[in-house]
Amino acid sequence: MTRPARDPGDLVVRGQAHRSRKLVALAATAVVVQLAVLYWPVVTIEGPVSWTDKVVHLLVFAVPTYAVGRALGSVRAAVLAFALHAPVSELVQHFLLPGRSGDVWDAVVDLVGVGLGAAALVVRTRLRRW
Repeated sequence: MTRPARDPGDLVVRGQAHRSRKLVALAATAVVVQLAVLYWPVVTIEGPVSWTDKVVHLLVFAVPTYAVGRALGSVRAAVLAFALHAPVSELVQHFLLPGRSGDVWDAVVDLVGVGLGAAALVVRTRLRRW
């Protein structure tokens, strides 16, 4: 039995679709981890230094911003979504989650994480064009 001739472009399209599914899966995973970290009822983060909590906050916003921005192909949409989520998450922790407290400085670090994720996306885009 003979196979139909393949267009060389088919492999590129299939590769892009496969890569796109991987990016969406990575973005979804990053968001689920973020939500678990931010809204788990009781969290105790202890580390070798007193600012370990801030590092966690930074990463919990930088990684999803980058992953969602890649998956959507839009830095602006990712930044908007996560920049809005940063203060909202602290308000929810403070007012709605017993055992948790909101912290203005956590929200500030969250926004810095959004900025770092966005900067990584912009740098990646510029390097690919170069």
